[in-house]
Order: sequence, then structure tokens, then C-alpha cells
Amino acid sequence: MPMNSIHSFSEIVGKYKVIFFDAFGVLKNYKGLVPGIDRTFQYLHDKKKEYYIVTNDASRSPTQLAEKYHQAGLHAISKDRIVSSGMLAKEYINLKVKSGIVAYLGTPDSAHYIEGEGIEVLPVSQINTHNVDDVNALVFLDDEGFDWNSDLNKTVNLLRKRTIPTIVANTDDAYPLNLGEICIAVGSVATMIENIVGKKFIRFGKPDSQMFIFAYERVRRHMHVTKDQILMVGDTLNTDIMGGNKFGLDTALVLSGNTLPTDVESRINSSGILPTYICPSAVVDY
Repeated sequence: MPMNSIHSFSEIVGKYKVIFFDAFGVLKNYKGLVPGIDRTFQYLHDKKKEYYIVTNDASRSPTQLAEKYHQAGLHAISKDRIVSSGMLAKEYINLKVKSGIVAYLGTPDSAHYIEGEGIEVLPVSQINTHNVDDVNALVFLDDEGFDWNSDLNKTVNLLRKRTIPTIVANTDDAYPLNLGEICIAVGSVATMIENIVGKKFIRFGKPDSQMFIFAYERVRRHMHVTKDQILMVGDTLNTDIMGGNKFGLDTALVLSGNTLPTDVESRINSSGILPTYICPSAVVDY
């Protein structure tokens, strides 16, 4: 896609009834909220357009994620407007695991997603020879909250010993730390361990269609909308844009996060993933 195809977000947002936003790199970055993003939500409110945050962030509950936006001064995002990959992991656990221990890698806040009646939720660090046989599932939730040496080694050996469902609640491989650096996300950790133990894990999150089905069904509970009336806005080609494309949505790649203006053309050419639009950001001039 030639660089002269870049549009302002204001040009395209009015064409759609519903907007799905990715979170990190679209609404916020390592500095905080993307400057001017509050204008976008004022526009959506004034034009009576629906919006949801469709995120692979399973580090906190929707209530806690919404509170983070409120603390930053963006009050338009309530917990009911957040669709997290952790919600799909929670649904799976509730349906498939009826007893025993669900072990996890992540923070205590992220464990919200796997709590359920009749099960005990424990971090991998608390799994030992006395309770290992009671572990009936393992969930990768977040890249923080555990020791990357001892707990990852323990995870490998737990999965060698026990044949159990292993769920990856955040499929992101990396996220920006600052303008020039990235951090390894829990999706990469899961892929490494998957390769070591030779087992296939269950993944929830973009680009898989379950995330978009979940969000689409939530919208359709209270309004009639078709896929061609929804725009997916994201900063990453192989999650946000590929996932939206696969589900049949129009997509807008913004250059305020993982994909930089200097390398957008080469990334599109090398990946073959083509967004419907490219925008500098998701900020509306309003």
C-alpha cells in the first residue's frame, strides 16, 4: 500500500456504526493516553456511535482496566465496553474445569479471569510435589508476577508430568516499552514452552476469530449491526489487522504504536497483511 494512501481518522470513522479499538498503541502508549484521544470518544458520544475496546490484555479485570483509563482522565470507557482475551479464557475454564487446581503465570490481578466455583487458583510458584497431581489446567495470563527462571522451569516440568489443558490468554508476542525498545510478552513465553514440551496450547486473543465473535455477539445483544458497519482499529498487523480481516471487518492500521511510519510499507509488503486504511492515529480532529 503506497504511503500516499494514509488517511486521517476523521475521514473514515463516520462511515461506521461501531468501532472496535485495540488498547495499547491505539488509545495509550508507554507515556500514557495518546494525546487527543479524548476527542475521539467525545465525537463517538455526540454521533451516537458504539465502541468497544478489544484487547489481548489479560493482566487485569475489565473493572481494573477501565479504572486505569479513568485515572488517566478518560472516563468514556466503562468495564462493559472492554472485551479482553482473558474473558474467553475464563469462559473456557468455567466450562471445562470443574475441580482441582488451576495454576497460572501472571499477577494476582490477572488471576481474576480464572477464578471459579469448585476450583483453587494458584500461581505456578505454589505448585509442589504435594499438590501437582491436583493441577487440572495451566493458564498463561501475563508476563509479570512470576520468576522467569524458577517458575518457567517449574512450568516446563509440570507440563511434562501432567497432561492438562494449557491456555494462553494473551497471544501478543511483544509490546513497546518506549519509542525504541520492546518487551517480551507472555505469548512469546507460551510459544517457547510449547516448543519445549511438544504440546499444543489453547490460545485466546487476536488474531483468532473467537475474540471478534465474542465482541460481535456483545454488540448485537442491543443493536442490529452487520460486519460491514464495524471498523477494527489497531497498531499491529499480525494481530489487530489480520484478525479483523479474517473476521470480515474493515480495518484501520494506526501508526501510534507497534507499527511506525518509517517501516509500515515494508511490514505490509513482507507480511502481505493489508489494512483497509492507514491512519497516523485514532485521534479525531473534532
